[in-house]
Amino acid sequence: MKHLFFIFAVAICISANAQQPIPQRSTTPFAADTTWTTKVIKSKEEWKKILTPQQYYITREEGTETPYSKGNFSDNHEKGMYYCVCCNNPLFSSATKFDSGTGWPSFWKAYSTKSIQLKTDTSLGMDRNEVSCKRCGAHLGHVFDDGPKPTGLRYCMDGAALLFRKS
Repeated sequence: MKHLFFIFAVAICISANAQQPIPQRSTTPFAADTTWTTKVIKSKEEWKKILTPQQYYITREEGTETPYSKGNFSDNHEKGMYYCVCCNNPLFSSATKFDSGTGWPSFWKAYSTKSIQLKTDTSLGMDRNEVSCKRCGAHLGHVFDDGPKPTGLRYCMDGAALLFRKS
């Protein structure tokens, strides 16, 4: 009887682990999806199945992570590309990343004008330019005009909205 209970408990654990989402920050090679004209549309339930709760909150509910959060890429100095955590759309190159001192990863230029879209955000009693993924609509962060040359822009992104792949 004890053996039967043990086998049943192990089977439940294996089943539960099999249903866990695949980690979003894998370092395995993958191909960027640059089919910018193909929009990615998913239901709330579909997004919740593929994103962690934090990723969902930030990208689908326009949340913001705490500055200097563990793993948010603000201190990442490796060479590579940053992609949308939701649809693998290439967003920023590490060549345009800089230390803004804000606690969020910051870039002075987007990878392509096809990668992102901007809209006015009047929340918090101020006018800001929200940055979102042009392919799937994921909220990524905001862009400000206090960045370095040559653009003078500071794309202040939420690290949980990004995937990084080394080049």
